[in-house]
Amino acid sequence: MILFMDKIRVGVIGTGHLGSIHARVYREIPGCSLVAICDTNSKVLDLVSKELKVQGYTDHRKLYGEVDAVSIATPTKMHFKVAADFLNNKIHTLVEKPFTPTLQEADSLIKIAQDNGLILQVGHIERFNSAFSATKKIIKDPKFIECHRLSSFPNRSLDVGAVLDIMIHDIDIILGLVNSPVERMESVGVNVLTDFEDIANARLTFKNGCVANLTASRVSDEAMRKIRIFQENTYISLDYKNAQAVVYRKGLFKITKENLPIEKEQPLQKELASFIECVTQNKEPLVSGKVAREALDCALKIQNQIWQKNKS
Repeated sequence: MILFMDKIRVGVIGTGHLGSIHARVYREIPGCSLVAICDTNSKVLDLVSKELKVQGYTDHRKLYGEVDAVSIATPTKMHFKVAADFLNNKIHTLVEKPFTPTLQEADSLIKIAQDNGLILQVGHIERFNSAFSATKKIIKDPKFIECHRLSSFPNRSLDVGAVLDIMIHDIDIILGLVNSPVERMESVGVNVLTDFEDIANARLTFKNGCVANLTASRVSDEAMRKIRIFQENTYISLDYKNAQAVVYRKGLFKITKENLPIEKEQPLQKELASFIECVTQNKEPLVSGKVAREALDCALKIQNQIWQKNKS
């Protein structure tokens, strides 16, 4: 095991919209130092490299020996190849969601990380949302969950559909809250601006009786990231976008309403700081490769069900 006496040297692979934010955030996290970035697009790379005054490379292999940990924010189809290269070179790795396009690739990355004693984390950022953190301890044995995740057309992450692009956030959260196998799913989706589903709905029925209804759209005029959780005598409304959480409880003669106090924090900063902490202390990530695989498995089943229906 490597003992980090100095700051952890960090690199970011992929300097598009999300990757450039990763690079900026790492510069603000104590205990690490952003030493290199990489992108195959030299024009984008040069802009970010000059702005952040950091070394830029067009070949990720140039970072071997230069970094102790990396964030990978490339297109999804490249996640496996790039992550495998770094893990095989004993470099701790955070992979943005979706983890990989296939379960086989996810399993392979998990094994490589295990064999090399490395941290493998996946970027499911809502786990670090302060509103979710505030409500998690209240959520017990949910009976019905409803999620709406809507956004305008992003002009990025277009190598996957809305299920793997955005619905997977809610899938990850729900699987963790319900903690029961999915027994049945009913999914529909429509492609509007791309060859993939741009709007999708899935209804999941769990073995313990809980039902979850998820809607995801990247062609909406209204931005929304909300989840509503219904359990015995309690209804929880959570707004990820505005970091707000409200709890409604059954009283003796009325329903009481409580606005939970939320600390205004940046989820990505918390996520990346947690990754650095896991590397330095050899801790299991909140969203490990194994945890992310479960969400990926469910998301792929939903996606494939949609695609099969649309073919018929």
